[in-house]
This record gives sequence, structure tokens and C-alpha cells, in this order.
Amino acid sequence: MTDPYLELAERALRNEAPTPDECAALLDDPGVELLPLVQAAFVPRRHHFGRKVMVHVLNNAQNGLCPEDCGYCAQNKDSQAEIRKYPMKGDEEILAAAEAAAKAGASRYCIAISGRGPTVQRARQLATIVRTIKDRYPIELCISGGLLSDEHAKILADAGLDRFNHNLNTSEAHYDKICTTHTYRDRIDTLEALKRNGIEPCSGLIVGMGEQTLDVVDVAFELRRLEVPSIPMNFLIPIEGNQVVGDGSLTPERCLRAVCMMRLVNPTAEIRLAGGREGHLRSLGVLALWPANSLFVEGYLTTRGDAVRETYQMIHDAGFEVEGNPLYARERDRNGGFRLGNDDEALLRPEVRR
Repeated sequence: MTDPYLELAERALRNEAPTPDECAALLDDPGVELLPLVQAAFVPRRHHFGRKVMVHVLNNAQNGLCPEDCGYCAQNKDSQAEIRKYPMKGDEEILAAAEAAAKAGASRYCIAISGRGPTVQRARQLATIVRTIKDRYPIELCISGGLLSDEHAKILADAGLDRFNHNLNTSEAHYDKICTTHTYRDRIDTLEALKRNGIEPCSGLIVGMGEQTLDVVDVAFELRRLEVPSIPMNFLIPIEGNQVVGDGSLTPERCLRAVCMMRLVNPTAEIRLAGGREGHLRSLGVLALWPANSLFVEGYLTTRGDAVRETYQMIHDAGFEVEGNPLYARERDRNGGFRLGNDDEALLRPEVRR
């Protein structure tokens, strides 16, 4: 009798995706065994990426001030979240953060700019920053800046931008439940403009926004159709004051199943653990390194995340390796021996300590 998990792995090595019905079962069927599923997803991950983990550092270079109503985002125009709004940071501050990211071992530095999309003038300003970073530091560069036309994309492509992030977030059928100021088609148009102009698209989804299982599956297959090489897996962070704060569907196991499903549908893509990984995957977070080969450290757009040291320790403890870059001093992050969660606290319990 054929092992169904081995069959999934072998099909992924041939770049054959599971069927949509099989994907739905991977997410919902209580009979799915989690560890065999994780191992099946690891087979194509290991084949294409070995045991390396790409690390990404995100700089929220402009916060708030956005005319869109994306209900999951604390920067949207209708959110009541208590955030500080600020215009775009100065070039030197952005460059200094790029240097720090490179020295910390990041494979890629991500600059996020809030808003519907850049003006041509802003695109040219970003192009200047891209050229400077590429000249100074051995690190890849990604910008998340909203909707783009061919004109904007060409300006950034000519500057040498590696990737541009624009998430689909959810399926076309569910899109108007989370945003009304632009359409799902607008997002597809941006991804296609990037590809036409030679910039790699980075696009993923957010799970836990009231969608159905088939909505998650639809996004996985749309990303496959678009041949997106970099897929962030976000799990909705319940930020107080946002219109969309969670549907109660997310458990650590469901999140891990979703990451495995995404890997099996997109076996050659970089699958990244992104927003909400710490709070939703929790104690299963380390298992997500078997299907995923990439993650963010030091937080997201408006919320904090695990620090570099804590994340690197998890990666090393699991037998994986930070991919890094030529500026990265690997040995400083290899901390062996006994360790508790808070190194600042005394080892002995307070009631027994003299």
C-alpha cells in the first residue's frame, strides 16, 4: 500500500501539486498525521534549499498615513490602533538600518512604505536608495510599497531592486471582506507589472481573516500560477482597533498545516514565516522550519517579534543554518550549552537561593 505522505513528497519533487481537494484535506482532515506531513513538506524544501534558512529584516520606513482600508492593517485609514504616524525616514537612517541588517546575517533587507503606491518622484527616490545599498552592502533588497505601474517598476528595476513585495493576502472571492479601496485585480496587475520589468515578485497571504479553507487553497494555486518565487506566510495578528482582528480559526497545528500545504503546492518557492509566526505557531514554531526556509526577525510592520539571538538559537538547535551574507560573523550566534528563556534571571529558584 502506498504511503500517502511519501507520494505527496515524490510529486512535489516532480513539481506536481496536490489537487485542490487534497490541499483542503491537508488543512481540515482530522485524520492527517502532522509529523508525516511535515516530513513530506521537508523533502522538496531540502531538495531545493538544503538546511539553510534565509533571514529577513524589515524596516517600516513610513508608518500610517495610508488612504486604504485594509482591515487587517494598523496603518489603514479606518483603524483605531494606537500607532504613531510618521513620514518616510531619511536616507541615512534607512542606510544605517541596511548595514545593521547585513551585519546581523540577513539575506534580505526589506523597506516598507505605507500608502496606496509611490509617486514617480518617490519611486526615483527609492531607486537612489536601492543603488546606494546595493553598492555598499552584500545583501538583497526588497521594497513593499503598494500598487505599481510599469513606469514605477521600470525605475526600480533599472536601479537593481531584487524583489518587490505585494501580498495577495486572500482569495479573490473573499477580498472585498477585508478591503474595499482597491481590488484583488489591482494586486494581480502589480505582480504582473513586476514580472514584465524583471523584478522578482514577493507575494503571500494572511490566514485567519474569516476566510474559508478553499480561499487559502485558491491563493496557494494563484501564487503557483504566477510563479511567485517568494511567499510570505502571515497569520493574522489581532491588533486592537483594527476592523479585522481574527476569526478564532488559528491553532498552532492549523498554521503548520498551512505552511506544509503551501510548500507542497509551491515546491521551488522560498516559503517565509512572516507576521504572527511567534504568537500563532508558538511551541510548534521550530517544526515550521521543515517546510519553510525563510523567516523575519525583529518584528514586522507595527508589531514586535522574536529577536535575532532567540531566532538564531532556534534555527541552530533544530540543526539548520542561517544562510547569512559576507558581512555576517556566524560564530557569534552559536551559543551551546544549557540555556533558559531569560538569561538575566538566576538559575536557582528564589525560594531555595541563599
